[in-house]
Amino acid sequence: MQMREVARGVQYINREQSRFQYLAFPSACLSISALTPPHTTTNKMAFAGRWETETQEGYEAFCKLLGIPDDIIEKGRDYKLITEVTQDGDNFSWTQIYPTNAKVTNTFTIGKECDMETIGGKKFKATVHMEGGKLSTTFPNYHHTTEICGGKMVETSKAGSVVLKRTSKKI
Repeated sequence: MQMREVARGVQYINREQSRFQYLAFPSACLSISALTPPHTTTNKMAFAGRWETETQEGYEAFCKLLGIPDDIIEKGRDYKLITEVTQDGDNFSWTQIYPTNAKVTNTFTIGKECDMETIGGKKFKATVHMEGGKLSTTFPNYHHTTEICGGKMVETSKAGSVVLKRTSKKI
């Protein structure tokens, strides 16, 4: 296999034996293939597993915007949130385990409206979409996306100009 780096971290890979050409984005999220040979399948189960928070950016500002009390914000600041994801095709079960072992489980099917619940117990209807390997949905006060980047799960929640970015490792 021959590799050479080109602009902005993108690599061009030429497999001389099969004569297929690929574009791979080593530092980007999920590999994207310009021409996929018949024997290659995309990893549709990339989200499945147990994940633990490594880093989070914008935590305090995001929590304050949502009206979470300061004492609760402080308790959760350094907590390593555990997320458990099971997947069967387009069907997901998504559990988040919070401090004091509070947990919320939402089940959904890509592209179908479902009942969901927030950590605060608020129930709402939402539809989870998948585009370009990213899961996205709109919660009552913010928009949330989840993607796999370099083997890590990256969740981005955005409310207006306030953004919470949480990165988790698989455990």
